Amino acid sequence: MIEANSGRSARRSSRPLAAVLLLTAGALLQGCGLSDAPVLFPKGPIALAERNLLFTAFAIMMIVAIPAIVLTLFFAWRYRKRKNGAVYTPEWDGSWIIEAVVWLVPGAIVVVLGTLVWTRTHEFDPYKPIVSDKPAFRVQAVALDWKWLFVYPELGVASVNELAFPADRPLSIEITSDTVMNSLMIPALGGQIYAMAGMRSELNLMADGPGVFMGRNTMYSGDGFSDQHFKAHALNEDDFTAWKEKVTASPDVLDAKAYLELHKQSVANPVSYYSSTEAKLFEIILRKYAPIMGPYESEAAELICRGAA
Repeated sequence: MIEANSGRSARRSSRPLAAVLLLTAGALLQGCGLSDAPVLFPKGPIALAERNLLFTAFAIMMIVAIPAIVLTLFFAWRYRKRKNGAVYTPEWDGSWIIEAVVWLVPGAIVVVLGTLVWTRTHEFDPYKPIVSDKPAFRVQAVALDWKWLFVYPELGVASVNELAFPADRPLSIEITSDTVMNSLMIPALGGQIYAMAGMRSELNLMADGPGVFMGRNTMYSGDGFSDQHFKAHALNEDDFTAWKEKVTASPDVLDAKAYLELHKQSVANPVSYYSSTEAKLFEIILRKYAPIMGPYESEAAELICRGAA
């Protein structure tokens, strides 16, 4: 009787604590609205296809997970410590039917998932150009400490911590790093791809329409990692023309000396624009990490390759 009373007392005393924990969790989760989750609510065809693949893989894996959870709860209730008429067979040692289910079903799921992921991985290859009736808009992205430099070879301009592109054209981003390994990702438009010094990677994306999307470095790269993010603006024709005029009106020029200054470590850089850039700046940054130094095609190339080493 004493043990039973103490058990009921413990349960009663734990109820207020459980209520407090539940209310606290609810308060903490107020800012976790699913409507703001770009992976679940994508804004581009690539991100949408990747989300659908995620949902499909999750649904297939639930074929094993849901029965396992349900049966665990059922067995715990069915064979609880009470006289409920449940059959007790301590000498039971196996069943070929159960063995077949627990091996063949997961095995089939692995085969299906492997086939699905393999085919979709090639279908969603980030290097694969997006089919469109309009040419892709090219941007060259350079990861620095701790900021993103975007060079627009078609326009001859550059921006820091802001990416802008026409909403009605595919976006083709060439990516490299002039520091440690980084990773560029715009979750609302597609997956991430690594940026590595001396290497050129590529990411092809497209937006459903005009909008502003958050992008960031998803690879830890040092002290300023948490502030290394940017906004990607998908603009209609008039807004993109206005953006180009604003950038070309900037008094700043990204020549070799300006790039060396930009290359220095800094945190939480404001958005900045350059009305012109050093010729073939992206290629010069790539060449900086070549195994053989020089000869250089220009003094600017030598200054960037040697001065920032």
